[in-house]
Amino acid sequence: MSIDPAELAAGRERYTYEDYCRLPEGSPYQLIGGKLVMTPSPTPYHQMVSMKLELQMAGFVLEKGLGIVLYAPVDVYLDEEETYQPDIIFISNARLAIIEEKRIKGAPDLVVEILSPATGYYDLRSKYKVYEKSGVREYWIVDPQQKSVQVFCLQEGKFTLDQEVEQQGTVKSQVIAGLEVRVESIF
Repeated sequence: MSIDPAELAAGRERYTYEDYCRLPEGSPYQLIGGKLVMTPSPTPYHQMVSMKLELQMAGFVLEKGLGIVLYAPVDVYLDEEETYQPDIIFISNARLAIIEEKRIKGAPDLVVEILSPATGYYDLRSKYKVYEKSGVREYWIVDPQQKSVQVFCLQEGKFTLDQEVEQQGTVKSQVIAGLEVRVESIF
């Protein structure tokens, strides 16, 4: 049984993964901190940046046989009150078992979030903390407005800024060995 739109409008205090699963397929929501957060469709520019980066990552990963790259929308379940749809994720061969029929259950090895006005706060604050706590090994924050990429790596349970490139330059993944992306090629 689906969640009634009136129930969504009433804005309950806390929602769980079970509630999230009751949303109609394709509903524009993520479960963040127990709240159903509406995430409107991304802009064409956001999608162009996402596509360029995803194609580079996926091509490299497939060529080297390192795992799988997936892109939104795909549900990433991190706990009962945290289910996100990151822009791009990488899961290594060693961890492919976290891919279930309807969701990814557990932290991907690498997550990319592309900032947008509607979701930027969550990407930089709430989701950042949950990705860190859940064990995402590498977190890329891509800012289309600033034409920048920040790469955070998990060290001793905490994200540390590993690289930051704005306008031009190259970022290198620590998790996808050998992957290098020129920022000019995605913006």
